[in-house]
Amino acid sequence: MRLGVLDVGSNTVHLLVVDAHSGARPIPAYSHKAELRLAELLDAEGAIGPDGVDRLTATLRTALEISEDMGVEDLLPFATSAVREAANADHVLARVAEATGVKLEVLSGEDEARLTFLAARRWFGWSAGQLLVLDIGGGSLEIAYGGDEEPDRAVSLPLGAGRLTTSWLPGDPPDVADVRALRRHVRAEIARVVGQFSRFNPPDHVVATSKTFKQLARLAGAARSGEGLYVERELSRGALEEWVPRLAAMPAAERAELPGVSEGRARQLLAGALVAQAAMDLLRVQRAEICPWALREGVILRRLDHLRKG
Repeated sequence: MRLGVLDVGSNTVHLLVVDAHSGARPIPAYSHKAELRLAELLDAEGAIGPDGVDRLTATLRTALEISEDMGVEDLLPFATSAVREAANADHVLARVAEATGVKLEVLSGEDEARLTFLAARRWFGWSAGQLLVLDIGGGSLEIAYGGDEEPDRAVSLPLGAGRLTTSWLPGDPPDVADVRALRRHVRAEIARVVGQFSRFNPPDHVVATSKTFKQLARLAGAARSGEGLYVERELSRGALEEWVPRLAAMPAAERAELPGVSEGRARQLLAGALVAQAAMDLLRVQRAEICPWALREGVILRRLDHLRKG
């Protein structure tokens, strides 16, 4: 069957269309992205304003039209931290449902971590053993650990690259003092949860997902996305130690010229790199393998599992 997953994230609204069958690998058929940056549209009270709601509904209408044109049988719409944490989340969800008919499932941070872990587990398989999975989104950082498809521990922290850039790094290039303050903040937040993972045995594999990790790995010399999903890619802590000060000294326009860095994500890349470096350092990770599957694939896999059980 043809499934569509409609992901309302902190940075983008992403429609991914796949041909999927129970017990088989979902095959991507079409992808449509629209940059909305909801995390940057919050007002002083933390609410998504009328303009942001209008832009969201217009974007969803377009995604619905595309999904219909692509023959999607089952659409799975969900929202993550930007909508979840908006002061007027209930109002936004009601307006969206009224204007488009789309009833967004709002995932908790723990849901995000668990579904991303499921995707990583299915990608790497049982032979990968104990996995530690890291995911940096626009609004949050997810960390999950376990040996099965359901992680033993999953946490979400408000350390997304978009959120932190807006709140902590107003300059372009950012002020040195602001970078130092953000570094302290990120490490203090992650340090609070390290003990929840250090009580487990060391992972057999550390897996990183998300656009931020993929871009950082590309900077460190990983293969281009055009070389295929099955090319092994990784990011080392040593590479981050080299790149973080370089990124901090660059304006966004200069970062956008780096290999693998998109113009829309260039401004957020430093904050994402600081989070990645802190997570790898505090969790004692030397290298992370890049997984091409993440939250959207986890949502699809959960749906297929439910269909099989039904």
